[in-house]
Amino acid sequence: MASVQEIRQRLRGQRIEALRSSIEPLLAGRTGAQVWLFGSLARGDWDARSDVDLLAVAPYQSAADQLADDLLGAGLADDVIGISQGRWLERQRGDDPWWRGICRDAIRLQPTQKP
Repeated sequence: MASVQEIRQRLRGQRIEALRSSIEPLLAGRTGAQVWLFGSLARGDWDARSDVDLLAVAPYQSAADQLADDLLGAGLADDVIGISQGRWLERQRGDDPWWRGICRDAIRLQPTQKP
């Protein structure tokens, strides 16, 4: 019989895979765009009341904002931050504790690989 922890991990993996599959069409044709999961689901300390937090990264801020709007419009997340690739790299190297936590825990939601 599976433990509660094993079940939670399996459910977390299923939610992450569902997100990956759902964002794939939104990333089509968006060169250099990335979507990252952060927050409690990425860390693994989520519960039934947890929201889904995403980071929409694109080469330019306007493209990141549009991707963020599209993710929200598709109902894939409760909170989405749009950020340019340059700013995302700056945040990864910075010393802001909030961004340091996001960078440490974030999971890149790359599209699923086709066989």
